[in-house]
Amino acid sequence: MRPVSSFPGTVLLAGLIAGTLDILSAFVHFFIVTHGQPVTRILVYISSGVFGKAAFSGEPAMMWWGLLFHYLIALAWSFVFFLIYPKIPGLRKHPVATGLAYGLLVWCVMNLVVLPLSQVPHGPLRLVNSVINILILMVMIGLPLSFMARKYYTR
Repeated sequence: MRPVSSFPGTVLLAGLIAGTLDILSAFVHFFIVTHGQPVTRILVYISSGVFGKAAFSGEPAMMWWGLLFHYLIALAWSFVFFLIYPKIPGLRKHPVATGLAYGLLVWCVMNLVVLPLSQVPHGPLRLVNSVINILILMVMIGLPLSFMARKYYTR
């Protein structure tokens, strides 16, 4: 199998990998915290960002909309990372720190800017959940993107 070498192909692959790692981590965390509640509730929650309270109507399509939105968001963050990566020379020298910092940035923008502007139900930020979610984004989005961008730009 030939490796992906084009910019769009690499960004798409990075977005799919990061999005999959992120959602699977979110599913595991949710399942543990809620003692076995259906993880599809996460996807419905994501779709509520666009559809508001209507997302919670029980319509099965809302789960699929949530999955689509999740991957579009992961793809957007991947695209942004691959755009800024070659413009900041220090990022290549420290891929772990770069990935961890980018995961933190993703959490900050999503939770402090995007979610408040969306229609998702707002609740208080809980420290333990926030720390777990930050760590998920750092490890499951930031690190893979950092290593994939480093590999892409050094070949």
